[in-house]
Amino acid sequence: MVWTLVLMACMKGGLEPPVDARRVTAIEGIPSRIAFGSCARQGKPQPILDRIVAERPDLMVYLGDNVYLDTEHEGRMHAKYRRLLRRPEFGRLRAAVPTVATWDDHDLGANDANREYPKREASKAAFVRFWGLAETRDVLHRPGIYDVHEFTNGARTLQVIMLDTRWFLDPLQENPPDRQRAYDFPFKHDYQPDHDETRTILGEAQWAWLRTQLERPADLRLIASSIQFGHTYNGYESWNNRPHEKDRLQRLIRDTGAEGVVVLSGDVHWGELSRLEPAIVDYPLYDMTSSGLNQIWKSTEYNGNRVGEVVDEEHFGLLDVDWSAPDPTVRLRLMSMDGKALVDHAFPLSTLSPQSPKN
Repeated sequence: MVWTLVLMACMKGGLEPPVDARRVTAIEGIPSRIAFGSCARQGKPQPILDRIVAERPDLMVYLGDNVYLDTEHEGRMHAKYRRLLRRPEFGRLRAAVPTVATWDDHDLGANDANREYPKREASKAAFVRFWGLAETRDVLHRPGIYDVHEFTNGARTLQVIMLDTRWFLDPLQENPPDRQRAYDFPFKHDYQPDHDETRTILGEAQWAWLRTQLERPADLRLIASSIQFGHTYNGYESWNNRPHEKDRLQRLIRDTGAEGVVVLSGDVHWGELSRLEPAIVDYPLYDMTSSGLNQIWKSTEYNGNRVGEVVDEEHFGLLDVDWSAPDPTVRLRLMSMDGKALVDHAFPLSTLSPQSPKN
């Protein structure tokens, strides 16, 4: 009843999803090309969305900071979503490509927002209305917005797991002031690793749900995380600020025997591919960070797990899979505005398996 009233209020606010948006349920078979990205201010042009459409992906995954709400005023939330909706390039993308989304801090409602953000329910109502989630989806009947989408061609299965790294997030442990401007970087290094195992990113309900998803059969599992997972510590928001949670995810992958895990992440306003070498999980974990669609920092951070170059220009991610091959090749790219591959890395899907040789 409460959710029905909240959603009705959202509808009265005029917050409507694009009427011509393609639905994920319209996808036949299994996507072989998936675009992804994050960090796009609704008040700035987003020409890169037309570049995404030109690449003809089967699915678009928004990884968070899809809008910058930065408000506790519900009317302003709706107004900012409407501003994105009025962007013709966004309309063209939604009309051409089925789209799924999770959120990060700014589309929850504030910079570095966590479970203490006071308008979570209003933000969720605006989110599910804008992204056109059907009222039958489980996400509407539980805290947070975590969700899963599965696709199959009968022989192979793709799982797209949309984590919620904000709703349950305990406040992070701040660095002392004398460490917040380390490395001669123009932005503060706000946070340090917190080893208090009672403090969480995902929350117990989401952890239990995630175990259920990883126990399901799938050949390739894309875990959409709004914050980075596979990089080395840099002082910003990421899984590195809760090392016990980062280890817990790896143990869960190992203990469920889940094959084919690849992480897609955003948040940091640059792009890179990180590779976490086999340790807890008996195969490498790749984390492709795509950030941002129109938000970029020219100063970037050291990452000891980086594969290839860091990307400090507007970009988006592409993942291609040749499902017709006996051992499909997974290709990860970060693409520029003019269609150039700025990062390009490929590997056989079989290498993401506990039974495969460590590569």
